[in-house]
Amino acid sequence: MSRTCKSVLALGFIAVVAACAQPAEEEFVVVEPITEEPEQTGKYK
Repeated sequence: MSRTCKSVLALGFIAVVAACAQPAEEEFVVVEPITEEPEQTGKYK
């Protein structure tokens, strides 16, 4: 086979392998708000 034909076949093979590869799973982090205890500001401290 000619060099050009081998190159085209190699690129085609790489494209097929890349298309069939499983996508990486994205990780996500849930950020919960930090709550503070209420301060006693009324009559009874």
